[in-house]
Amino acid sequence: MFYIALFLVFLYFKIARVHKKEERLNNLTIATHAIVAISATALLSYGFSHYNWIYMFVVLFIFFILAALMVTAVQVGVFVDGKPFIKISALYKSMPYLASAITIFTIILFI
Repeated sequence: MFYIALFLVFLYFKIARVHKKEERLNNLTIATHAIVAISATALLSYGFSHYNWIYMFVVLFIFFILAALMVTAVQVGVFVDGKPFIKISALYKSMPYLASAITIFTIILFI
């Protein structure tokens, strides 16, 4: 569950970075970013206290690259029969669900 939450954190913040460049932020989105940042800090502190730091850096690097490639593939566009397979707006709509999953996984991890 730790690794799933950690990957979702990288995916969330990559989507948030693209969202910030393309659209305006409101207070609810900023509050959601803050909650995910607190969860990410808790996850990283848990990871560095329970796993070897070299192993953690390798995992963090791999998750960073995977999240970046996934979002970039959606931005560039994967087309099936002339229509985009996944639209970038679908990623924006998934942000609250990702944030709640990250928060729930972090809470379960610390219980």
